Amino acid sequence: MCARMRAEGSRDRPAPHPARAEAEGRMAVRGLVCRECGQRFPAEAIFVCESCFGPLEVEYDLDGVRGETLRERIAGGPGSIWRYQDLLPVPRVPEWDLSPGFTPLVQAHRLGDALGLRNLYLKNDTRNPTWSFKDRVVAVALAAGKRFGFTVFSCASTGNLANAVAAHAAKAGLRAVVFIPKGLERAKVVTTSVYRPMVVEVEGTYDDVNRLCLEIGDEHRWAIANVNLRPYYSEGAKTLAFEVAEQLGWRAPDRVVVPVGSGNMFVKIHKGFEEFERLGVIPRQTVRMTAAQAEGCGPIATAYKAKTDKVLPVRPNTVAKSLAIGAPADGAYVLAVGTLEPRKNLARAIEAATLAGVELRVVGARGWGGVDASGPNVTWLGEIAKS
Repeated sequence: MCARMRAEGSRDRPAPHPARAEAEGRMAVRGLVCRECGQRFPAEAIFVCESCFGPLEVEYDLDGVRGETLRERIAGGPGSIWRYQDLLPVPRVPEWDLSPGFTPLVQAHRLGDALGLRNLYLKNDTRNPTWSFKDRVVAVALAAGKRFGFTVFSCASTGNLANAVAAHAAKAGLRAVVFIPKGLERAKVVTTSVYRPMVVEVEGTYDDVNRLCLEIGDEHRWAIANVNLRPYYSEGAKTLAFEVAEQLGWRAPDRVVVPVGSGNMFVKIHKGFEEFERLGVIPRQTVRMTAAQAEGCGPIATAYKAKTDKVLPVRPNTVAKSLAIGAPADGAYVLAVGTLEPRKNLARAIEAATLAGVELRVVGARGWGGVDASGPNVTWLGEIAKS
């Protein structure tokens, strides 16, 4: 049912010709492609394959894009995610733009010393407009929403996404409706409310909220950032990889540790490094990826331990509300990252990390603040140092 949801005016909209897109300074989008069966669809406000119900993602035409030329365009671009316009599915909307991204990559000397890591870098996405990486994905989703003619911007959220959607909608002058699970930290709810959205608290978990949004989006034709706009929304997370590579002098890091809830950020960071390598923007090298989950909500880690590709849903029981997603949409793709890559350049080390206050105290004592979702990352960094 939801697979057929489209915005008015989006049907039969042709993708830009590759040569014209190159001249305009952005990559040509061929359309959407099913991640399961490979069936192709036009670039519309759809997210599920009509044949196999697999998730859709954006497919680009990479022909004719060269690494050196692309690096020059990136270096001359704005100090935001839109410097990577060539690798994003929709153009920037200047009058709606809050300029997220291009946040600092900081070498954490004292934290690294405490953990036993000599070259530890932290990506400080608290410098984004609403203080989280969600501004990246929301900015792309909002631009897609404009293209498809939506007037209501919405999401299912554990907190940070609601905050970003409300802020970006306010900037664009759109109505915002955000759905959150009841019992979310009040500080998050208050912060979101500053932007005057309609906040709907749902009795249940995030997964219950997400299922409700599936039905609402189909009935009301709203732009729900992480549902019917998910193929475009998720592409914004690639910019984390792009920025890290650029800030390291056009090379990828040796290892990346990513906190995992739905798994989208993990998968798209991998995709970002892979796209840069394939285009010749950075040299090919081994990047070991580690997914860190909270102990009370680690369905992906459990599947990895069991050596299966079946991620079974769980009922979250963790104080890390941002990671409390019991049925991760990209869980199977997180597990597949290490096995599908032909060069086998990604570690398969996926493990549940203990979330304890001591980890955040270690961070805070060395000049860095940390929210609950930071705990698994810090724990895993310590394990990496031991190994």
